[in-house]
Amino acid sequence: MSENKIENSKLPLEPSQNDALRQKVEQALDQIRPAIEMDGGFVEVNDIVDGVVYVEMRGACGSCPSSTMTLKAGIERIILEQVPGIRAVEAV
Repeated sequence: MSENKIENSKLPLEPSQNDALRQKVEQALDQIRPAIEMDGGFVEVNDIVDGVVYVEMRGACGSCPSSTMTLKAGIERIILEQVPGIRAVEAV
């Protein structure tokens, strides 16, 4: 692979691409947000980098021992199913 191709692969998404991807992620999250909010929690997308969605879990989710399970079995599962190009979801 040429040096130019390597450098180009590390470039961030164009703003319009990132906005469209973020909108799809938010739409997927809207399906699980009511359940999270019923338990006193809140989830917010902080960033999307290289196919990884970084979310902040706040409220009751911030200190809940089940937040990792909620993240992986709920949030990540739904996003991976519905948003092509996303490969993982991580808490910040």
